[in-house]
Amino acid sequence: MSTSDASNELDLALASIPNDLRKRLLRNYAAVKNNALQPHHDTVGHQAGKLAEVLLRVLQHLLTGASTPLSVGLGNNFKGECEKLEQVPKTAGAEGLRILMPRALAFLFTLRNKRDFGHVGGEVDANAIDALTAIRLADWCLCELVRVCHSVPLEDAKLICDSIAERQLPMTWTVLGRRRILDPTLTYRDQTLLLLYAEVDSAVPCEDLFDWTEHTQRSHFNRDVLSKLHKGRLIEWDRDTDMAILSPIGIREVEVGVIPRVKTLA
Repeated sequence: MSTSDASNELDLALASIPNDLRKRLLRNYAAVKNNALQPHHDTVGHQAGKLAEVLLRVLQHLLTGASTPLSVGLGNNFKGECEKLEQVPKTAGAEGLRILMPRALAFLFTLRNKRDFGHVGGEVDANAIDALTAIRLADWCLCELVRVCHSVPLEDAKLICDSIAERQLPMTWTVLGRRRILDPTLTYRDQTLLLLYAEVDSAVPCEDLFDWTEHTQRSHFNRDVLSKLHKGRLIEWDRDTDMAILSPIGIREVEVGVIPRVKTLA
């Protein structure tokens, strides 16, 4: 789903949220997702912080009937405002809104401020994993709002949550039943890892991986790509079924080692 399509569907699903809050929410969420596809780690962090401030106001409205005006900053007491929401009566709203999301937002805001995504220096560079954490927290918060507050049929709400949860990769294109990695500089190894990452919850036929990477010879693809990834425990390659699935080690390799190196159109 494109960012514009997702925003339109979210706009309908979250119609119960006041218009000014909803429009700002969708605009900031779109900014997080668009920068994630570049990937611009420092910008993701800053946009995630802005999104957290809007989400906090949405929770205030849903749980108390009033929210801090958008023109008033929350940065100096963000954690305290989150903790206030945990104290509202149970009848004010679902536990996900009262307890889980305020804690998620407090962590997201702290991550943005304390890690300062664009940091440099002698420490290990964690910008990529910091940004990915912020993105998934943002996705979870939007899904929770849709789950609890949706103004569309239940099945439509579920489809929206599924589309948000789907991993969006930089320069991955689905066309005519095939997946393509649009960065031609990536090795067959890295293309294969990205393709499996896009299907992370299920095994993929190796014949499809061979086709999607446009490798020239299947025996060499097996020897040079699949066998080596399997030996390194980045994937599980079942030779009997000729299916492959990404391992936890492979997932981390994609998120920390591959995605930051993908060239984009930007």
